[in-house]
Amino acid sequence: MRVAVFRKAHFNAAHRLHIKDWSDEKNAEVFGVCSNKYYHGHNYELDVKVTGEVDPVTGMVIDLKDLKDLIEEKIEKRFDHKNLNEEVEEFKDMNPTAENICFVIWNILREHLEDRLDLKVRLYETPRNYVEYPA
Repeated sequence: MRVAVFRKAHFNAAHRLHIKDWSDEKNAEVFGVCSNKYYHGHNYELDVKVTGEVDPVTGMVIDLKDLKDLIEEKIEKRFDHKNLNEEVEEFKDMNPTAENICFVIWNILREHLEDRLDLKVRLYETPRNYVEYPA
């Protein structure tokens, strides 16, 4: 029997959307207020979905405490109250759009989960704007 389990998490972070090779005017044209050179922040909400076969002995797909600890250690501590452009290695050369943040989070979590488990990440940048990987 395949079942999906979910874990919600939260982090606050600042970022600036911009392309280093572009002028300030071009960045403002494409990214608007999100290209503010002084950055801006979001209260990100994260939904992590793990799907797999239920273990016949434990009755679990994954121990939810283990999933909680993984998200806290690998994502929340790494992203919470950080300037993503300046303090998170992946975004030194990658524009920290919601799409890219979601993909980075997926990659980080994926490497710590068993291959038998499927993973989907949904990231809310605002209550009305969210992205999901894989789509």
